[in-house]
Amino acid sequence: MAGFEVNEDTPLLRRFSIPPVFTQPACFEQMSDKMALESDYNTPACKIWVLSHDSITRLLSHILAYRILIMSSSGVFPFSRKHNTNKSEDGRPQMPQAIAHRGYKAKYPENTMSAFSSAVEIGAHAVETDVHITKDGVVVLSHDNTLNRCFNRPEQIIDCDWSFIAPLLTTQEPKQHMPRLIDLLEYLAHPKRADIWVLLDIKLDNNDEDIMRLIASTIASVPALPSHPWSSRIVLGCWSAKYIPLAAKHLPGFPCTHIGFSISYARQFLPIPNVSFNMLLPILMAPGGKKFLRDCKKAQKPVLAWTVNATEKMEWCIRREIDGVITDDPKLFLEVCRRYDPDSEEKGLSWKVWFDVLRLWFFAGLFGVLYRNRFAMKTKKRVQIQAV
Repeated sequence: MAGFEVNEDTPLLRRFSIPPVFTQPACFEQMSDKMALESDYNTPACKIWVLSHDSITRLLSHILAYRILIMSSSGVFPFSRKHNTNKSEDGRPQMPQAIAHRGYKAKYPENTMSAFSSAVEIGAHAVETDVHITKDGVVVLSHDNTLNRCFNRPEQIIDCDWSFIAPLLTTQEPKQHMPRLIDLLEYLAHPKRADIWVLLDIKLDNNDEDIMRLIASTIASVPALPSHPWSSRIVLGCWSAKYIPLAAKHLPGFPCTHIGFSISYARQFLPIPNVSFNMLLPILMAPGGKKFLRDCKKAQKPVLAWTVNATEKMEWCIRREIDGVITDDPKLFLEVCRRYDPDSEEKGLSWKVWFDVLRLWFFAGLFGVLYRNRFAMKTKKRVQIQAV
């Protein structure tokens, strides 16, 4: 434990060795027997006993919230194959759902209402978007935590009030404003769009408690269609394990999906109910990916792949029965689905594709180490939003 401090910013899966302790509630009944504890978890018992009273209290609250998740979760994913509407009329195999990455990003400025509405118009089953919070507690849709790339402004979103951000226009044509989460939900609340669902990529740059609380209050402020509750149309994308109990606390019954690029980290979610997977495509194509897909299918865990823009990679996803494909060009993916012939012989991927896959596989592994060091072993100062 030298040099390692457990605190409120430490994701649950990093507090204990595999299996995560919050999947084994009975472990607290074994704490009187340190030898049994080491045997059951292959972890020195002292690693638990060095936790402070406050740390144990926080951990117990997380476990309680997670048990609420188990009891309240619906277990229904809008992109699960048994709920998939991307079916062929001629009896061909079921296709993965088309999920528009930040909207129709190939044609419109990303994460704007034009990108979302255009994706829906061309037939996308869902839209994927990223959430951040402003200084005054408004949930906005932006991939970056700054305004620089899309709006040519140096400010960070967390340092700006919504009144400052609202009039800004994208640098990309056609110029658009940054939308709020409430704007997207009001658009999706129309009966004509009842079958469209949304994947929220919850960014780690924000205070975790604040952003989950504000997402929940925003969703609650928009009336859902009577036959289509938001819990069946909104999937919470979580990079870190600590968001799972927070989802149970603020949005019980809403499905979660782990967004990631590490199969070893993702595997810890296999036994956890109500959590699916949204994995970087090259990781699924690289060594270990095939077995992970088999294990997910055995556990009845849906799998999404991001970000898939090349035709041959789209076909790879179709043949591997991926549940949903996140793409910048949903129109292209739907065309690939329509002309796909399941009886045709699979073509080998080009060396350029394999080089790209292995390159990203290597850098994803390297980034994974840095990612864990930053978010699991280092306390990051964040701006706290005052509860309203």
